[in-house]
Amino acid sequence: MLEAISYPSVEADSRLAVIASRKMGPDVALEKKVLEILLDVKANGDDALLRYTRQFDASELDADRLTVSPEEIRSAYDAIDPELLGIIRGAMANIEVFHRQQLRPSHFITKPDGTFLGQMVRPVEAAGLYIPGGQAGETPLLSSVLMNGIPARLAGVRDIAMVTPPRADGSVSPALLVAAAEVGITRIHRAGSAWGIAALAYGTESVRKVDVVVGPGNIYVSLAKKLVWGEVGIDMLAGPSEILVVADDRGNPRYIAADLLSQAEHDPMASAVLITTEASLAEKVAASLEEQLLRLPRQEIARRALRDYGAIFLAEDLDQALELVNGIAPEHLELQVCDPWACLGKIRNAGAVFMGDWTPEAVGDYFAGPNHVLPTAGTARFASALGVENFLKRTSVISFSGKAFRRDAEAIVRMAEMEGLEAHAASIRVRMKP
Repeated sequence: MLEAISYPSVEADSRLAVIASRKMGPDVALEKKVLEILLDVKANGDDALLRYTRQFDASELDADRLTVSPEEIRSAYDAIDPELLGIIRGAMANIEVFHRQQLRPSHFITKPDGTFLGQMVRPVEAAGLYIPGGQAGETPLLSSVLMNGIPARLAGVRDIAMVTPPRADGSVSPALLVAAAEVGITRIHRAGSAWGIAALAYGTESVRKVDVVVGPGNIYVSLAKKLVWGEVGIDMLAGPSEILVVADDRGNPRYIAADLLSQAEHDPMASAVLITTEASLAEKVAASLEEQLLRLPRQEIARRALRDYGAIFLAEDLDQALELVNGIAPEHLELQVCDPWACLGKIRNAGAVFMGDWTPEAVGDYFAGPNHVLPTAGTARFASALGVENFLKRTSVISFSGKAFRRDAEAIVRMAEMEGLEAHAASIRVRMKP
C-alpha cells in the first residue's frame, strides 16, 4: 500500500504537500454554522443546550440532568473494575510528578534606588475541559480527562468544569466519571460539540462560564474554540493526529508498522510517516503494515489514513532525515535508531519525542507522564504541549521611588513624544514640576 519515495524529489514534495493540506483552513460555510450554534446558546442558554443534545446525543435528556449529580459519581465507583481504578491512579501519579515541575513562583526584584518590580503568577478562576464522547460514549477517553484535568488542578484552579456528550440513554460512562472525580474536577455537564464549548464560554443557567477552555475534539469543537477565543482563553486548535518514525538499519519493521497504525486508527485524516535510510527496511515495514492491518478492528479507518496521508520516505542519511523532521514538525516523533540520544539535540520542531524501541507513542498517550495534548499540523514550530502554564496568568507589579522617577522622566517623555502620545508625556511632566 505504501511505496518508498526518495527524498529529496518532486514526488516527495508532492506527498508532503498532501500531508500538510490536513491543516484546518478557513471554511466559511462551516464557521457560519458553528457561529449560529454559539450565538444560539449565548442567547437561549439551557434551552439551546437541551435542543442540540436531544437532537444529536440523548433524545430524552431532561433539564435537571444537564449536570451530573454527586450520587451518579458515587454509583460510578461501584460500577467500575477496581483494577481499572488502580490503573487510573497509577497514571495520575506519573502525570502529576511530571507536571508539578512546570509550576512557577511569583518573583520580585528590588533596586537600591527604591524601584520594585515583580510578576505575580496566579491561576485562572475557572477552567473548562472538553472531553469527546468516544464512539457515542462507549470508548471513554480516560486519558483526556487526566491530561487536561491534572495540570489545571496543579495550577490551583478552584473551579474545573468538564463537558462531555452523553450516551444515547443520557448517561455518562462510569469510568469517565470516576476519572473526573479522581482528578478533582468540580462539575460535569452533559453537553458536546460546539454547544458544549459555547456553554463553557458564555455560561447558561446550568453551566457557569469559565476563563479558559482546553481539550481535543472534532472540527466543530475546534472551530467553536477558535470563535470563542477572546471571550475565553484556549489551549490550541488541534488537528488530526500524526506520527513520524525515523529509523535506520537496525529498525524493527514490526514495531514501526505497529506504531504507525497506532495513529492511523484514530481518524481517516490521521497521518503516519516513516523516514528511513534503508530501502530494505521500507519494504519490510510496508509488508508488516498490510499484515497487521488485517487484525485491526478499525482496519478501514487506518487503511484510509495510510492511503491518503501516509508515506515512507527514503533519506540519504540520518542528518537529512532529521532535517525533514524539522520541516514537518510532527506531533509525535519516534526515533527508532541505533543511538536516539545522538539525534535528540538535532530536533528543533516536534510535539513530543519518543526515544528507542521501548518507547512507543502509546506509552506517552497513557502512562509516562508528559502531556499527550500536543501541537499538530506543523504547529510544533511555535506551539507546545498542554501544561500547567495554560491555566496560569502573569501580572506585572511596578513601583518607582521619586529618585527613580526623576532619573528616567526625561527619557520617558522623549519616547512618548516620538509616538505622538502627548497625554502620556504630560502624565510624566506634571510630576517633574516642583
